[in-house]
Amino acid sequence: MDSLTQIALGAAMGELAMGRRIAAKAALYGAVLATLPDLDVLVPMGDPVADFTYHRSWSHSLLVLAAVSPVIAFAIHRWRNDPPEWLQSWMLLVFLVLITHPLLDAFTVYGTQLLWPVTEYPFGIGSIFIIDPLYTVPLAVGVVIALRSARGTFRRTLANLIGLTCSSFYLAWTVLGQGIETRVAERSLKAEGLNYDKVLTIPSPFNTLLWRTIAISPDGTTYHVGYHSLFDGTDHATFTSYPAGHSFLDKVPGHWPAERLAWFSKGFYRARLERKDLVISDLRMGVEGRYVFSFKVGESQSPTVKPTVPVRIMGLRSLDGLSRIWERIWDARVNVVPRS
Repeated sequence: MDSLTQIALGAAMGELAMGRRIAAKAALYGAVLATLPDLDVLVPMGDPVADFTYHRSWSHSLLVLAAVSPVIAFAIHRWRNDPPEWLQSWMLLVFLVLITHPLLDAFTVYGTQLLWPVTEYPFGIGSIFIIDPLYTVPLAVGVVIALRSARGTFRRTLANLIGLTCSSFYLAWTVLGQGIETRVAERSLKAEGLNYDKVLTIPSPFNTLLWRTIAISPDGTTYHVGYHSLFDGTDHATFTSYPAGHSFLDKVPGHWPAERLAWFSKGFYRARLERKDLVISDLRMGVEGRYVFSFKVGESQSPTVKPTVPVRIMGLRSLDGLSRIWERIWDARVNVVPRS
């Protein structure tokens, strides 16, 4: 999730663990600690593909964070020279803040390596967009009301708990909504006679009202994209098909960046020649023509493709796409794909 959301969640966890002892400082410590896992972006991993696919690995591992939590808690407790009986509370605060960060990230589609180094598998439920105000706002409001209340009062505790409860119920709704929309998509694909090997349904930016489904054909030649809104008034999603080009990877066998992107995207990728560049795009993040993560991994030297050092291709971004997504929620006739 975005940094603001993680800060709000960390502050709420800090208040929950130690608000009665150190008042507003508990939320402050929680907010600061919640930013630590994402500092891995400051560590260069060698190339753009490595930076992309190693983010949310060791720094987001539940095993690593559980191991370092007591160390950090002990250091804070010692630095503050708090009473000995407070050490357990500090351990609870640090553990809750650090563990909830990757767990929340795992609800997004990016991929979080929760069990690194046992496995590098990038867990990603994909039920919530990386920024969703309906999750963040209750957390933030609960923390703000708590901080404006006297320490140790029922009002303070209740405000923070309500914020956490509301955000948690919303997160549960995203999983339920994803399940409902996945079934809609699978029925629609069958009705349209579209074969697929794997399917993924994810919410559109900033909401869980409009859902986007990607289905990959069994031979990897085609991917199908469909949209369905809770306000469409029908249980059918119409799909548009595009070339997936998975066979292009056969032209660069053993090329780590290409294979890594195919693995990290869990097969939801597009490969194609753009002029003479072999470009791989992660289909899970963005829309047709506006994919957030695209990388040049080769150059065409007909009839072969020469592997190259990966370079990230910055896609065009436009607010027009966001306005059209908002319009599509209410009107099934709106085309979400941005104008060229």
